[in-house]
Amino acid sequence: MDGNGMLVWLVFFPMAGAGFTYLVGRRNKTARDYVADIIVVLEFLAALYVFGMSNIAWQLSKNPANSFGYTSYCDVFGVCGMGLHFTLDGFRALYGLIAAFMWMVSTVFSREYFRHYRNRNRYYLFLLITLGATMGVFLSADLYTTFIFFELMSFTSYVWVAHDEKKESLRAAETYLAVAVAGGLVMLMGLFLLDHEVGTLEIDRLYEVCREMIGAGGENKAGQGVLYVAGACLLFGFGAKAGAFPLHIWLPKAHPVAPAPASALLSGILTKAGIFGILVLSCKMFLYDMKWGTLLLLIGVMTMVLGAVLALFSVNLKRTLACSSVSQIGFILVGIGMQGLLGGENSLAVRGSLLHMVNHSLFKLVLFSAAGVVFMNIHKLDLNEIRGFGRKKPLLHFIFLMGALGIGGIPLWNGYVSKTLIHESIVEYIEALHMGHLQAGFLSAGAMKGIEWVFLISGGCTVAYMLKLYVALFLERNHDSKEQERFDGMCGGYMNKASAAVLTISALLFPVMGIFPGKVMDFIADFGEGFMSPAAFEGTVSYFSLGNLEGGLISIGIGAALYFLLVRKWMMKKEEEGMVYINRWNKYWDLENAVYRPVLLKILPMIFGVLCRIFDSAADGLVVLIRKTILKDSKLPHELEEGTFFTHVVGMEMDHFVRFMNHTFWKKRPHQDGYEHKFALKHEEIQENSTIIRRSLSYGLLLFCAGLILTLIYLLWL
Repeated sequence: MDGNGMLVWLVFFPMAGAGFTYLVGRRNKTARDYVADIIVVLEFLAALYVFGMSNIAWQLSKNPANSFGYTSYCDVFGVCGMGLHFTLDGFRALYGLIAAFMWMVSTVFSREYFRHYRNRNRYYLFLLITLGATMGVFLSADLYTTFIFFELMSFTSYVWVAHDEKKESLRAAETYLAVAVAGGLVMLMGLFLLDHEVGTLEIDRLYEVCREMIGAGGENKAGQGVLYVAGACLLFGFGAKAGAFPLHIWLPKAHPVAPAPASALLSGILTKAGIFGILVLSCKMFLYDMKWGTLLLLIGVMTMVLGAVLALFSVNLKRTLACSSVSQIGFILVGIGMQGLLGGENSLAVRGSLLHMVNHSLFKLVLFSAAGVVFMNIHKLDLNEIRGFGRKKPLLHFIFLMGALGIGGIPLWNGYVSKTLIHESIVEYIEALHMGHLQAGFLSAGAMKGIEWVFLISGGCTVAYMLKLYVALFLERNHDSKEQERFDGMCGGYMNKASAAVLTISALLFPVMGIFPGKVMDFIADFGEGFMSPAAFEGTVSYFSLGNLEGGLISIGIGAALYFLLVRKWMMKKEEEGMVYINRWNKYWDLENAVYRPVLLKILPMIFGVLCRIFDSAADGLVVLIRKTILKDSKLPHELEEGTFFTHVVGMEMDHFVRFMNHTFWKKRPHQDGYEHKFALKHEEIQENSTIIRRSLSYGLLLFCAGLILTLIYLLWL
């Protein structure tokens, strides 16, 4: 190992702690919970130390690699063939700290949330392994290391979704795993293509080698084509984890069935691991590439709108938050797309994308945890059943309200800052097109004006669905008066002090970041933007000027109109007990059930089955035709009807022996058995049994184990 050992600590300490936690849990479950808490606290302190050292280095010299000897890389040789390589910069240090903080809060909250759950030992084991894998993704210095930890993260987090082991949980986990595996395989193909074409997977070198290839113009069109194909394959894999359209299908299914602490991490951090990969593609391979930027912008717009509409229609608390995650990922992708369109003048898009990543991670930590408080008390998520739960619970009211105001983009909360930056980057691009400073690509100024309004309307949808959740939980009363009395009676014991403390601290971050954007948000953006753009932002942004407030206020107005005109008038209906929320979303509009499952499980198997039968029959027919014409069969002069030459010879000798014995010693009781036929039948039986054994899984595993043992013996002998 060479370099900064703290990077290895951040990755492998939680994994080692996972095994220790599991062993402790076999003996004492209470001790296990506290051991897990200690591990994540130590991980957070280590991440905070690395962040602090990186910040000091950045402040002093703007180059962490050479600042007062603080090393920013670590190489672990001899592992996984090519070794594991980690590095550190502002963005990586920032997201390592955010990941550690979110895991610490979720783990502390898990102690109360899981008090009545089964399989808690298994949950903590995979919770901590996934923490190490996620750190490995964010700290990776090359795409090979990224891929290894990305796939490990996908498989270990599968256990979170399937934790309840109910039918709907297992089906959602099946969808999650299918998307992850498909994305991983396509991503691996992209890595093969990229490494073959440019000769490196090192992230910091990709910019130079890809710029030379793309900048070659028509001289290397074949290489450019391969590069774009490799980028598309990698985008498929990273986009699947990020929840981008059309690979978003796992998010609305997984979150309602996964435990709330796991949902907070799935939405807040694991999706950002996918965004990290997309940033590598956009900011290293295709920096300032208009075609790539346009592709990401269109994907982002579709993801943003679809997620917002799904959330607006949903009547399930956690499903609404899950669909909201899809929409917010769309906002981030819009910002990343604008980076490509704006070229060297993309500072607003860079800072907006980065800040909205950070904001969304923290929003979903708080909002899913608040949803977890509701679920762990009443084990329900339907808005008609949980309405009125938050009444007379001021702390939960405050926690949820901070998250709702933040994600809604309300001025003086942090979500307003990041959304304003992304919106202003769109406005800046439109103005540059009008003034002729930038050349229009695939999208004209009019098309971009339409995208701006789609952006504002999607922001209005965010306000509308968060207002729907807030009103249902904290303002409306439950139609069942006894149920409302039961809710009101929980006001003193619905959440323990540890959970209340970590969630309150998390929620307080939102107004602090929003009220002091110049101190907090600008610092975060300055510290992390180097990964995304080679040029530092030199100017300042007046966040609360009338021009910047205009976009946020338009979205708020649209959100209020959608809530009062659409939600209250069309998405609710009056029944005997009062107004109830209804799900207007048609079940046939479900992309997974309407398209993916029929295509992948029925249509494609049927098509390929028919094609295979056709080719199989054609091959058989060709063989028969050749044998009857060119290679016509001729009977061999000594061809045996059954058995082999060995069974034939041994059988004949035995028959001769029996005949001799019948004429001498066995005259009174002669034997009539034909041994040649018996040996032939026995040979056929042995052959059939051997074939069955060779085709069995157990036989294959035995051969694998034997080969592994021989390999180990060979290595030890050397």
